[in-house]
Amino acid sequence: MSTESPRQEFSGIRMGRPFGIPVYVSWTWFIVAAIITFMFSDQVRGQLPELSEPAVYGVAFAYAVLLYVSVLLHELAHSVLAKMYGLPVRRITLYLLGGVSEIEKEPQTPGREFMVAAVGPLVSLLLAGIGLLADLFLVDGGGIPEMMVWWLWVANLIVGVFNLLPGLPLDGGRMLRAGVWKATRSPGTGTIAAAWAGRVLGAVLIVGPLLLYWFGGQPQQELSLLWGAVLGAFIWFGATQSLRVARVRARLPQANARALARRAIPVTAETPLSEALRKAAEAHAGAMVVVDHDGRPLAIVNEAAVQATPEHRRPWVNAGSLSRALEPSMVLPADLVGESLIDAMRDAPSGEYLLVEKGGEVYGVLATADVNRVFSGV
Repeated sequence: MSTESPRQEFSGIRMGRPFGIPVYVSWTWFIVAAIITFMFSDQVRGQLPELSEPAVYGVAFAYAVLLYVSVLLHELAHSVLAKMYGLPVRRITLYLLGGVSEIEKEPQTPGREFMVAAVGPLVSLLLAGIGLLADLFLVDGGGIPEMMVWWLWVANLIVGVFNLLPGLPLDGGRMLRAGVWKATRSPGTGTIAAAWAGRVLGAVLIVGPLLLYWFGGQPQQELSLLWGAVLGAFIWFGATQSLRVARVRARLPQANARALARRAIPVTAETPLSEALRKAAEAHAGAMVVVDHDGRPLAIVNEAAVQATPEHRRPWVNAGSLSRALEPSMVLPADLVGESLIDAMRDAPSGEYLLVEKGGEVYGVLATADVNRVFSGV
């Protein structure tokens, strides 16, 4: 199963950098590898009764590894094409339900969105076709090779077809999104349509096996119920996350550094906090910048630290002691808007930022809390 996702925190086992893309394996992969090994050991035992028990489990485990090599090739197809389009790829992660390519920016056009999404299932179907031809014409006489080839081409066929289902977060959902984006000229509308399609698909995967089981299910269908619930829940929550992302993106134009900036007054580090607050109130300013005697900004007085200081202590505490020294990453252009602003803040987390004009003049202070309020409730 394949998706493209925004940046997220993760730790796993690093396996290499094919095409310059870091590949990680989550600890959850070992869970599914154990499940696959256990499930397929009975088939290996039945088809190859001459194998010893260690060999049976070895063959079943080898299938689990080769299956995830196929998933890796699927994800590499997404990531390599994304890099060709100039999109940064943070990493590929193999985990419980398949793989995920962390592509950090969206394709610039619906056509590129469609191609990046479609290339993964295309590679899976190509692998299935190669495997089918190998099974028909190259591998003969039974044994481990024929069994492996048959399993792998069927698995790649299932992966390719499943990922083409039209609902986010699957590749087919991204292809649907690209189509709606092209028709409406609105990527947000495309995301909403594909996300709701994903929710419907997730509900069908959960409810469908339940109905089949209810109207005459067999005991062996219990595994289908489990996998239907797992896959349906994954797709439902992925689609819901996509809806949330769409709502966030709709508010991005409101993340305007100039519009959200607080007027700032300059104070020296030795200024008592009470006096600095008085000056700020008189100037109707919402922030204070510590400057040197030549007026150059040195630090920003931290709002949280000010609020935490009891009023009776404020005449005896100077402004400099409650400030954070300005680092280059805390100084942002005043004309940042939308995703550019969010990216700059994400790269250098801070409670406040100093906004400057192109000529270096101080425009004001941007508080992270004010930007967060733009996205509250999504």
